[in-house]
Parts: sequence; C-alpha cells; structure tokens
Amino acid sequence: MPRKKQLTLVAARKPHLRKRAKRDWSKAKARAFLEALADTCNVSEACRRSGVPMTVAYRRRKMDAAFRAEWAEMIAIGYHRLEAVLLRRAFEGTVRVITKRDGREERMHEYPNQLGLQLLKMHRETALEIDDGMAAEDVDEIRERLVRKLQRLKKRDEAQEAERAQLRGDAPRDGDAEECNGGPTKTGA
Repeated sequence: MPRKKQLTLVAARKPHLRKRAKRDWSKAKARAFLEALADTCNVSEACRRSGVPMTVAYRRRKMDAAFRAEWAEMIAIGYHRLEAVLLRRAFEGTVRVITKRDGREERMHEYPNQLGLQLLKMHRETALEIDDGMAAEDVDEIRERLVRKLQRLKKRDEAQEAERAQLRGDAPRDGDAEECNGGPTKTGA
C-alpha cells in the first residue's frame, strides 16, 4: 500500500498545501518546543531543544493564535517556576563547598543579597497596593464591625461588674443612684 504524502498548510497571502518538509512543524515539535519553553523560560533554548529554527517559531507565533496563547502560557509557567527557585534560593541560600589548603572541605550557606533586593524591588509596588488599596466601603464596614464589637464588650463588662458588685453586697439599691448624683438623700431627720 503506497504511503500517503503528508501535506502541510502554508500560511501566505494565498494559503495552499504543499508536501511537508522535515523542518515543518508537527504536533510533536510544537509540544517539544512548548515544554522546553516552560522548562527554561528561554525561546532560544526551547528552539535548540526542539530542533525548531527561531525564525520559524516566531513566525508561527505571529500567525497562529492558539500557538501564541500556548506560548504565553508556557512563558508564565516558566516564569513562576523561575520565581519559585529564586525565592527558595533567597530564603534558604545555597550550599557552597570550600576546599581548605589542607584538603578539608567546609560547607557554608550563601544568601544572595542582590537577588533578595531585586525581588523586593519587583514586588514592592504590589505590597504597597495591598497595604494602601483598601476601599472606602471596606474601611466603613470594618469601622462598623469594630464599633459593634466594642459595644458588645462594654455591655459584657457592665454585666460582669454588676454581678461582682452583687456578690460583694454593694449592689446599687433604689435611690442610691440619686445620692451619687447629688439628688435627695435619705436621712433620719
């Protein structure tokens, strides 16, 4: 049975089919390129690993919206991986082995201050937006909740104080409030 010729669609002013060349894209090449892009966050390295010329990759991205969307997604995945590695390195440091003159090895942790400073600079705006970005409605709602809570606490304290006073036997009796406020007093005269 004769093999079918594999054709590929050529995107040009007048799209047409032609015989597929070895360098043409296939689903396998596209997948290899995109996986390498996610691993490295580097287009030239992804091209090298997948065997795709860089100009072909960029042309495909320009002409194929689905591929362009996958490309962007892979860059985002690669970026997040890279960011996680750098954050871990900034927080945990890296182990450096130092060989002494006498042949002994000493291990020490290095913390890349420059990396930490760069990460702080990159995320400073986001942190400030979160700190300062509270909407007026949120502030009003928080204020109302705090006032209600303070009122509940005041009522609870007053109830507890009244209960303690009653246990001590100095609970206010009828007319005591008037005496304290300068009103009429009970005298034996």
